[in-house]
Amino acid sequence: MLATATTAAAAVAALLGTAAPANAAIHRCERSGSWIPCTTVTGIDPGSYLLVRRGPGYGYDSIEAAYSRLNNGNEVGLSCWTLGDGAYDNANYRYWMSIELPNSRWGYVNDWYLNTGSPDVWKQQIRQCPS
Repeated sequence: MLATATTAAAAVAALLGTAAPANAAIHRCERSGSWIPCTTVTGIDPGSYLLVRRGPGYGYDSIEAAYSRLNNGNEVGLSCWTLGDGAYDNANYRYWMSIELPNSRWGYVNDWYLNTGSPDVWKQQIRQCPS
């Protein structure tokens, strides 16, 4: 009976488009008055931060200093993905996300440092950025 109730609840949640559980890699959050896919920052060394950049690469400047540093657990909206420089921790991982911050600022970070899961999964939920 419990399995049936759980399955039914999951089906209703999927149909209604409710937010995923807090431990899900991608969940929904509100940014600029719209509900969009969101995730959290992860994998940043203690005492360090993830720098939000103006483009998909390390050669781009950071956004305004007051908003440019993200720490583990910070939530970001996911606008779209594109290819750019490889991650510092994995030079072959070239996926960058255009992110939206709670303060209506936006920029790019390498997806390696986001809790999005596998590209095979998130590519079904996040659109590719226009060229």
